Amino acid sequence: MNTDTAISESIEQATDSVGSVWPLHSFVTANPLAGFEDRPFHEAVERAEDLLGGDGYPSPHVFRQAWETGRIDPDVLAEKLAERGYEADPEASLDRLESRADRTPDVETAETPADRVDAVLTKWLAAFLDQGTATWSMPDREQGFYAAVRSVAPHDGDIPDGSADAWPAAPADAIERVLDDQPRDAWPAIFEHHLTALPGWTGFIKQRAAADGAWQSTYPITLAGYLAVRLTLSDLFDAQVLPAEPVTDAEVTDDDGVPLEEVWLSAWEASYRSELVEAVADRSATAAEADGGRPDAQFVFCIDTRSEIVRRHIEAAGDYETHGYAGFFGIPMRYEGYDADVSVDACPPIVDAQHRITDRPTADAGDRTAYDRWSNVRDAGAKLVKSLKANAATAFSYVESAGSGYGLALAARTLLPGRVYDARDAADERVPDDHEICEPSVDYNPDAVTELREGLTLEEQVEYAATAFELMGWEEFARLVVFAGHASQTANNPFDSSLDCGACAGNPGGPNARVLAAICNDDDVRAELRERGIEIPEDTVFVAGEHNTTTDEIDLFDESVPESHADDLEQLRADLETARAGAAAERAADMGADEDHGVRETERRAADWAETRPEWGLAGNAGFVVGPRELTENLDLDGRSFLHSYDWSTDDDGDALEAIVTGPLVVTQWINTQYYFATVDNGVYGSGSKVTHNPVGNVGVYQGNGGDLMTGLPLQSLMAADDEPYHQPLRLSTVIHAPVERITEVLADHEAVTELLDNGWLSLTVVDPQQDHRAFHYDGELTWTGHESIEATAATEPSTAEASTEATADD
Repeated sequence: MNTDTAISESIEQATDSVGSVWPLHSFVTANPLAGFEDRPFHEAVERAEDLLGGDGYPSPHVFRQAWETGRIDPDVLAEKLAERGYEADPEASLDRLESRADRTPDVETAETPADRVDAVLTKWLAAFLDQGTATWSMPDREQGFYAAVRSVAPHDGDIPDGSADAWPAAPADAIERVLDDQPRDAWPAIFEHHLTALPGWTGFIKQRAAADGAWQSTYPITLAGYLAVRLTLSDLFDAQVLPAEPVTDAEVTDDDGVPLEEVWLSAWEASYRSELVEAVADRSATAAEADGGRPDAQFVFCIDTRSEIVRRHIEAAGDYETHGYAGFFGIPMRYEGYDADVSVDACPPIVDAQHRITDRPTADAGDRTAYDRWSNVRDAGAKLVKSLKANAATAFSYVESAGSGYGLALAARTLLPGRVYDARDAADERVPDDHEICEPSVDYNPDAVTELREGLTLEEQVEYAATAFELMGWEEFARLVVFAGHASQTANNPFDSSLDCGACAGNPGGPNARVLAAICNDDDVRAELRERGIEIPEDTVFVAGEHNTTTDEIDLFDESVPESHADDLEQLRADLETARAGAAAERAADMGADEDHGVRETERRAADWAETRPEWGLAGNAGFVVGPRELTENLDLDGRSFLHSYDWSTDDDGDALEAIVTGPLVVTQWINTQYYFATVDNGVYGSGSKVTHNPVGNVGVYQGNGGDLMTGLPLQSLMAADDEPYHQPLRLSTVIHAPVERITEVLADHEAVTELLDNGWLSLTVVDPQQDHRAFHYDGELTWTGHESIEATAATEPSTAEASTEATADD
């Protein structure tokens, strides 16, 4: 094996030690320990603690809070402790955890050579990876990271002078030079050590290299180039190249190495899961048959936990029906807005974008001139201000002349954010929105020369529409059907994209909703759908919309609604305002604000530039329910559950179930683990306090003025107070309403999902409508345990699904 191949293979082995980190402007939640999902959860967190230094479990204080507030069922805890051979007294086991937590390890405070390597490396990483915020760019970025650092190294006084061959021309040669006296079988461990030294930056490099977008193609960087720079600097600073042996406290574990924290966590999760499963199973057994009446309108929301709240209030406001579907609405597209500088992938990272969708001006867009004029003035003003502030000749005079205006603006934003919201809202009313002057370019354009195909063929449009309705189990359509994407509204918030639609890769979901609505309104599409047995009445009109998750306002894009539906639309708008008031009051109370003025409070938070918690986002998420809405309708799930519509009785071949298990289930697990780890150790897996954030390069944030790129969610998105997490750190509890044998077949065909379940990264419970609506909990290796510890074994091979039914039915 030649050296280049040995280096590549060793790096490949080491990359699992860091999770992918997306740029802050397109924040995607992901499991920071994704590379360890092939191990049992407790082994993964132990390994991550050795490499990254992060805690993998809630603190004893958090467990005690959950215990004392009744969130952990005493009987469940006693059973879990006994199963693992621990003393069954909760107080005694908590004392053991607390005594170990009180032992504070010695911390090295003196600066080390490795610290000096980090300081130089992060300085040049920030310069190289900058995405348009720097006034002066790092030279030679087009040549790649290693070449660029190599060119500036002789001019950097912080880098020690080396020999003439300290910086070889090729990255592989640089790596080989430093590791020449190390055995090749030690290289993966060495690379792992150096990649995990700055997991934020290396996670970002990993994601950027894999995505291969415009910034990467223009300014390439690879983990090999990064390691070449780091190893060279380590050599020049005489820093340690080999990883040190980990020094860890002796943990309290059972004979299988399962720590006591894992037992407490599983008991907490089982206590939560039991209530959720019992509610779904009870509804499954008692839900009345639909009366066949046509609802006044139907809504399709993202499965996002924030949708659960507003859906309840909409259903209470009138004869409305709501459904849950992944927020990109099944359209794997790259979207470019009317006046956008760049296009964005508006689909989950688990899916590759396949279509390029752009906004094109409508022929009768009388307001386009006003929109263009306002847009041009805004852009010209922003460029002028930036130029005046950056120009040495005008910077001081600009501050002197503009200072009073800035001062008044800052005072208004600080003292009167509600009034600022009103002013902006009034300005928006005078200028048309882009959706009012444009429509998405849905139809396929074979003449367009682009990286992705322009638009969608008729066959593709029909397939996306049919998939949506089949996946949700639709058989009836109202006069108005609303596809509601979602987006957040905040001010001065580097993490604003983390509050937008995760299924749209941290972007607003409105464009995806507009595309699906345009598809479903097309006569040719409807004709093809009728051929597939999907009958859409002639009077059904599809409307796109966007749910503002900060204020709970739902903006309807109703340009295509005919006059015949004007009264329906007027009533719908009035009822949406009622629903908004109820949802905003509920969420304001969750944030400790006055629920009697919920709408005004949410508007204030949206406009307040000093607000560290504009909304809770997906904090609190713990459950994922897959089934018809009847199972959760009128249930207050406290905004903690993802809800995906699914009707097993309309899914004869199981394709819809398979799509949900391999798609949304995996993505919700990413979201859940990101929130979990950022809560249990925010310093390592989160991003600390927003108050001390320092945005860097439009790609991430520092804590302070340098160091590693922070990888996860800020404290304010997770904590109600310093020692009180609002987000309860629980792994995802999934409940699916379907025959257990069908789910067994799906799992048997998808090893990656089964591995997540077998290794304890999430749990799965099935409520089987064919077996007296009983619940079966997944036990691992394709086996199930019936509710109340009744043993039930499902098939271990796809071909023996029949045996699964037999085994469970005999219990």
